[in-house]
Amino acid sequence: MGAPVGAIARSLLGARLVSSIDGEQVEGVIVETEAYGGIEDPASHAATRSGRTRRNAVMFERAGLAYVYRIYGMHWCLNVVTGREGVAQAVLVRGIEPLSGEQVVRRRRRGRRPLSAGPGRVCQALGITGVLDGHDLGSPPLVLSPGWQVPDGLVEVSGRVGVRTAGDWPARFYVRGSPGVSRGGDAVRL
Repeated sequence: MGAPVGAIARSLLGARLVSSIDGEQVEGVIVETEAYGGIEDPASHAATRSGRTRRNAVMFERAGLAYVYRIYGMHWCLNVVTGREGVAQAVLVRGIEPLSGEQVVRRRRRGRRPLSAGPGRVCQALGITGVLDGHDLGSPPLVLSPGWQVPDGLVEVSGRVGVRTAGDWPARFYVRGSPGVSRGGDAVRL
């Protein structure tokens, strides 16, 4: 995996996502990410064995787009495309902490907890579906905005969660102690 996608995954901690879907606004701060480095990364949807497909085509587009796909036939996942055009790299948003619109999040999640720890819960909380695949994250209804820098002392790094291949790669970044962080993966010091 190339350093750029890992560095971007780390730098997205503290960034904000603002969703204005269905006329309801929710804002959350990103507290957990996972980096996927493209064709050389065996856990990536763009790994050499797969190449470009209809499902992963957005990963090969320019940085700043949303790559949204469904897993297990029921959960939507949001990724931020990070590579230049033709280079399939993306960062999975695994967890957020709601900053505003928590009542909307609770309703969308039907009162279940945790509210937004885990990629499927993030999408439920923000109202994200496959309709946003390829969406420019610089414009509504889903905007990625600067937030604040998370100090290195609060950031943990671990292997990925829920992947069969390259799960031990140090590609998961999260804010220690945040309620928006999903379970899984042991932290490692790099």
